[in-house]
This record gives sequence, structure tokens and C-alpha cells, in this order.
Amino acid sequence: MADFTKVEQALRQRGYTVRVFETGAEAADYLNGAIDGVSVGIGGSVTVQQLGLYDRLAAHNQVYWHWQGGPEQRTRAAGADVYLTSANGLAETGEILNIDGAGNRVASTLYGHKKVYFVIGANKLAPTRDEALWRARNIAAPRNAQRLEKKTPCAVNGDRCYDCKSPDRICRGLVELWGPMMGMEAEVILVNEDLGM
Repeated sequence: MADFTKVEQALRQRGYTVRVFETGAEAADYLNGAIDGVSVGIGGSVTVQQLGLYDRLAAHNQVYWHWQGGPEQRTRAAGADVYLTSANGLAETGEILNIDGAGNRVASTLYGHKKVYFVIGANKLAPTRDEALWRARNIAAPRNAQRLEKKTPCAVNGDRCYDCKSPDRICRGLVELWGPMMGMEAEVILVNEDLGM
């Protein structure tokens, strides 16, 4: 499906650990084995949900995820040893882009954990940084707004970002990572399947 050769090289040059898997099941098996006996925070991630990682990891870790335990889990997730998230866009040149509404997901990719894992499906890959940003704004954001039943123009029309001023707007912050943050290990898990929004 996807050729990860270029992005894998770019991510490694930027300082990330990178692993490539053909299927989500293989990626989930790897993560379940690699993350053991620690506290784990999970950001709002359809990708993580699709891989069934909460139940698997919760069997041998303390896992905090607001999709499973309510909004107060965001605070606990922010203090976890390890954090799991995905990306809204990934450029073949190695930039990782995420748009967020509450800020918990993007904040945790910047600070506060011993290690962060980005689990990214083939559908998130774009040739350039600008195309990855376009994808984040015009594909991922409208789909997430629809999933969350927001009344924004992008959710109603399902076609693109309108840069709206709606109180329901979920696009309130953009983080573009050029490399792992100092003092925090980061691993990118590339999966050769479509995952997430």
C-alpha cells in the first residue's frame, strides 16, 4: 500500500526510533510487548481504539484514557510514564502534525513523559509538510468533527476546513514536530494499513 522508505529515513535522521509493520495487529502485538508494568496515557485516538490497545495494555499496565474513564482521566494521562497517540498528518520529510481542541493530546507529545509512541497508519502519509498540514485540516479535522457530532461547517458539509469561528470548533491548536523533544524518547510506529481519521 504505502512505501515508507523515505519517511522512515527522514524520521530516523530527525532522531526518532522507527518501526514498520504491515498490519495493525502486528503493531498492537509489538506495543503490548514493549509497554509493560508502567503507567500509560492515551490521547483521543481512533487509531489506538481500532487496535484495541486499551484492553490489552490495561491487563498489565495502569492505563488512563478519557474515552474509557471520563474527562478526569486526561489529567492522569498527562502524568503517565508512557503516552500513546497518533497523528493527523505525517510528511515524508519527517514532520508530524497534530491539531487539537482541548490541548491534552498535543501537550503530551511535547512534555511530561518518559516516552511517547506515535502510531500512524498509511493514510496519514503525505509527500510534503504542506500536504500533511492540508490533510490534517481538510480530511482529519472534518471527520473528527463529524464523529464528535459538532455543528461546525466542516462537520455539516464534510468536505474541508472553513477556518470557522464556531464555538464547537475542535481545531484550536496545531503542533508540528520537527523531532523528538529534548529529554523525552519518541518512537514512531508506521503501519501499512489505513487507521484512524
